[in-house]
Amino acid sequence: MTADIIDGKAFAATIRDKVSGHVARLREEHGITPGLAVVLVGEDPASQVYVRSKGKQTVEVGMHSVEHKLEVDTSEADLLALIEQLNSDPAVHGILVQLPLPDHLDSDLVINSIDPAKDVDGFHISNVGLLGTGQKSMVPCTPLGCLMMLRDKLGSLSGMDAVVLGRSNIVGKPMAQLLLGESCTVTIAHSRTKDLPEVVRRADIVVAAVGRPEMVPGDWIKPGATVIDVGINRIERDGKTKLVGDVDFASVQEVAGAVTPVPGGVGPMTIACLLANTVTACCRANGLAEPEGLTA
Repeated sequence: MTADIIDGKAFAATIRDKVSGHVARLREEHGITPGLAVVLVGEDPASQVYVRSKGKQTVEVGMHSVEHKLEVDTSEADLLALIEQLNSDPAVHGILVQLPLPDHLDSDLVINSIDPAKDVDGFHISNVGLLGTGQKSMVPCTPLGCLMMLRDKLGSLSGMDAVVLGRSNIVGKPMAQLLLGESCTVTIAHSRTKDLPEVVRRADIVVAAVGRPEMVPGDWIKPGATVIDVGINRIERDGKTKLVGDVDFASVQEVAGAVTPVPGGVGPMTIACLLANTVTACCRANGLAEPEGLTA
């Protein structure tokens, strides 16, 4: 048995199509165009690539894209003033501050200065609290993308045993909350978990988000389980740089029922969900029905 490969690239394209359709309807029926503002501080090369890609895809689905590129030595006061301006701009429905920020800026302070209703990354402490108590919130993009893939593949997740490997605030913890919301039995495992292989082997659903290359081998996986690999690790192999996930794809593919590849799995879903969150934020801001199939 070889696992089905969950094609994140193709699935992300369907999400973007839904977003695009909803944006067109908002414009035609209500005269509203959703707007996303992205703030980049400094010259981090990876961040520049992300921001370019986000801007390009925002425009492709018919939304308004605003990019603010600030110098690396921008003061905290200036950055907070810009966010305040974006918070009060009715044409901006989503605000994203690209992380990591330069060391002299307090990321928590900056993120928590964003209006929670416009926090399309879902990192504001209010959104974390709302998600944790099962209320309507903005949901972090990567876990939201993982949830959409799981629903698409498995239908109802109710009663399934899920293991989330990793406890980060960006993926691990919100992923666990979303799975709880789907009535899964959820275990959050990490580097200190006793008998980690045994814990993972129980799971019908494994979400690997530890940031360690190919840490999870096939013999940790229950036959037929669905494996979502969030890891993106650059490694040297045979003299070449290669992108690999947190699971050992070749051996996991022999055992699992379905698995996401790296690259081409979870990655493309993250920006698609950012666009979905921006449309959702726009609908909420205007008291309109939220788009179906684009929220948690």
